[in-house]
Amino acid sequence: MRAYWFDNEAGDQRELHDSGRDVSTDYLSKLGVLYYRFSDEKDVDKLASDRSYKNRDLITVSPEKMGEVYEEKVKSFFHEHLHEDEEIRYIRDGTGFFDVRSEEDEWVRIYLEKDDLIILPAGIYHRFTTDSKNYIMAMRLFKEEPKWTPLNRGPEVDVNPFRKEYLQARTAVASQ
Repeated sequence: MRAYWFDNEAGDQRELHDSGRDVSTDYLSKLGVLYYRFSDEKDVDKLASDRSYKNRDLITVSPEKMGEVYEEKVKSFFHEHLHEDEEIRYIRDGTGFFDVRSEEDEWVRIYLEKDDLIILPAGIYHRFTTDSKNYIMAMRLFKEEPKWTPLNRGPEVDVNPFRKEYLQARTAVASQ
């Protein structure tokens, strides 16, 4: 894993967009983003138990697996959105990027590879893309039945209760 400030330059979303300014895991933690590196799935099982994740599945995002809908899907994953549940991804193969919004509404890019596990809190604005290799396989973990419902950013989502709760939690962390 490597986190850094997104450079906001024009170009394909799958490129590095590396500003050269790294972001620490401590800063990610202040945003509510948790990072782990697990080479043994038993460690994932323990985390799942500790955090009450009851279900999981495996998703492969690649042109070979998704066919004609690949480009459309990757573009849809890159729309800024939030979820009302944590988003947990354990990378099993390949590489990709999660971008998350900072307190100042800037993008932090998080590069993930095999054995990286990331937890995004409910209510954080984020987006996802594969990198230029166009391949990632990830385990998705869920507290309840598997669901993936993105709420795209807009005025009505800005007042979503999960978004408000996320912002209140971040304010509390910042004041400590």
